Amino acid sequence: MASASGTIQTANKISIQGEASPLSSFRLKRFAYITALIDKVVAEKGSARILDVGGTAEYWMAVEPLWKRHDVHFTLVNLQAERVSDPRFTSLAGNACAMPEFADNSFDIVHSNSVIEHVGRWAAMRAMAAEVQRLAPCYYVQTPAFGFPVEPHFRAPFFHWLPMPMRIWWTRHMALGAFPKAATLDDAMRFCEDAIMVDAVRFRALFPEPARMIKERFFGLTKSFIAIRD
Repeated sequence: MASASGTIQTANKISIQGEASPLSSFRLKRFAYITALIDKVVAEKGSARILDVGGTAEYWMAVEPLWKRHDVHFTLVNLQAERVSDPRFTSLAGNACAMPEFADNSFDIVHSNSVIEHVGRWAAMRAMAAEVQRLAPCYYVQTPAFGFPVEPHFRAPFFHWLPMPMRIWWTRHMALGAFPKAATLDDAMRFCEDAIMVDAVRFRALFPEPARMIKERFFGLTKSFIAIRD
């Protein structure tokens, strides 16, 4: 089915204006929300300044046909800067939980995809959420849902629901998802503490109204949460 943006979805692949893309249908649906934010800002201001916390140029270039008609500049903040040659991108090293290098409302949109679960425990999550809300009047933040039975980083059912000693045991005995078999207890602890997922109550506390909270569903189960302020 073709949409107004020129995106065509087939059974197993997404084609954007004739170009094959590895994007999942979930990713394309998310980009419908993101491009709506970009369209809104550009309609009002003529251009859009986007801060992507934890993002990459590759992520945005995969869907370039959806936004390239606009005057858009992306500032990418990660633990380490990446080399970018496209003048539409600036990559900086920084901390998602504290970005004092940017003044309030330095951007039009803050975007973050599957990052807030990696910054640490509740205090760190609160700090990142506060920075997102400080730096732009509009934002889009996505994170996996704790209540979904498959842990997306380890790609294992129920893994995140297990007691910590059991998770450590599993990571020390086999490779799981994005993680190799842990060689040491330190590695196992680091892997198990890499992501702390939240439920709907905690996500809403991080991004209260007037932000909208969208629940992405897969076979009736909530797979992830999206907070959008527009």
